Amino acid sequence: MNASIETLVIIGGVAGGASAAARARRHSEKTRIVVIERGPDVSFANCGLPYHIGGEIEDRAELAIQTPQSLRALLNLEVLTGTEAVSIDRAAKCVALHSPADGSRSTLAYDKLILAPGAAPLRPPLPGIDLPGVLTLRNLQDMDRIKSAAAAVDRVLIVGAGFIGLEMAEQLHRLGKSVSLVELQRQVLPQLDPEMARPLENALREKGVELLLGDAIEGFEERTHGIAARLKSGAVMETGLVILSIGVRPESGLARDAGLELGPRGHIRVDAWQRTSDPDIYAVGDACETEDPILGKRAAIPLGGPANRQGRSAADHISLGEKALRYPGSIGTAIVRVFEHAAGITGWSEARLKAEGVPYQTVTVNGPSHASYFPGAETITLKLLWSPEDGRVLGAQACGIDGVDKRLDILATVLRARMGIDDLAHLELAYAPPFGNAKDVVNVAGFAAGNLRDGLLSPVPDLAAAAGEQIIDVRPAAVSAKNPVPGARNIPLAELRGRLGEIDAARPVFTICQMGKTSYFAARILSNHGFDARSILGGAHHQMR
Repeated sequence: MNASIETLVIIGGVAGGASAAARARRHSEKTRIVVIERGPDVSFANCGLPYHIGGEIEDRAELAIQTPQSLRALLNLEVLTGTEAVSIDRAAKCVALHSPADGSRSTLAYDKLILAPGAAPLRPPLPGIDLPGVLTLRNLQDMDRIKSAAAAVDRVLIVGAGFIGLEMAEQLHRLGKSVSLVELQRQVLPQLDPEMARPLENALREKGVELLLGDAIEGFEERTHGIAARLKSGAVMETGLVILSIGVRPESGLARDAGLELGPRGHIRVDAWQRTSDPDIYAVGDACETEDPILGKRAAIPLGGPANRQGRSAADHISLGEKALRYPGSIGTAIVRVFEHAAGITGWSEARLKAEGVPYQTVTVNGPSHASYFPGAETITLKLLWSPEDGRVLGAQACGIDGVDKRLDILATVLRARMGIDDLAHLELAYAPPFGNAKDVVNVAGFAAGNLRDGLLSPVPDLAAAAGEQIIDVRPAAVSAKNPVPGARNIPLAELRGRLGEIDAARPVFTICQMGKTSYFAARILSNHGFDARSILGGAHHQMR
């Protein structure tokens, strides 16, 4: 630690603050490090909270990563729990503190200050929002309240179908509760593009979870045996417990009142070393806004991984100055499990690219999680987005039952390395039949993107775009008969060259298969015979689920 840093004060623990404190101690044994936390717990696994509610994580103590006592013993930290930082005097370099338990007030001087206040769940000003049965999930105490309340009811209404909402739906279903899920958007997991979230919707419905998509809560009323939630559609939902999971807002009031620069959505602006507009104050975690390394924009990513690394970067810069490794920005890699299914994203979605007016191209492919001839292979659907200017990958989404996390991690690395579609085609990935495929689905996405760029693939995004046109289903006859494609005529690929006369050469022809690859082969055959042939992306597996 820089010799002039006698006292480092950190406001907030959990991921970013605790990570900064631990890293700062490794730099110096002499610096006084004080962590201020307004709650009773300074370091806990907040991403694990839903899984204790559902019983998958049985021991609550597993979520309490460190206690004030263990942090003092291991790292010689001063931890002030139950203490709120109420203001910052930047000129005097001190923080005003308040302890609600006894009403005491004090000040604490700092040489450097790190803000890690996190983000709070949104609670919009709706009628009945403060009823005792309308809960949010942020910390261990919230978890305890939800777990206790859920034990006493049969029906639960979850408002918001993002990552936490879906995790809560899965875990409450695991407890045998009747679960309803309300989402303002017309899909679950709005962070993904609609077609990539559809398998999760199907999985939820198959388990009996009621989905109310494209609807919103207008208010709550207390009833004798629970709560009535009024929806914008006019529906009234009777439930025993409501869990709000509609997003978070940065806890940046302390920074705002201190005159620190904020972004347009209230996040604390920081540089590449997490410094705020005051060089002696840093900010990390959900409350701050960093660089988006993909398109050079600003980003606020409320995830545990970025918060931990930002805490490390801040502590390093306090000790090492500009020799410290810069925080490179957040690309937003996230994944969720919904029963046996998983889905996730890294980088930019198609919806966000459209909203920003950023040119892009996209392709969707399917492939097995490992060699298809080895038992247990499951289909992975992968959507790739890239820049038509230079082929650089801009984002990717994946869904499936097995191997989704592995492909997302590969593509997150691709994004960080600013690699392009040609790099994907030749990534050398671990292959043995139980683990992967000789041509992994990531490679196949690179192949398909290259074919599109080179004019070898004329894609059609979905069946709707081919409605009323000439559609040829090139799957084997038995497969086609079992699950026919609406409006399509079946000509198996092996018979296609001998049956070209059955296809109207004066009209465009759209090919479809089960997974997407065979329809590409068919489209190439037809194109080489003079047809205007186009392949429907993703195949029947993707289009008809």
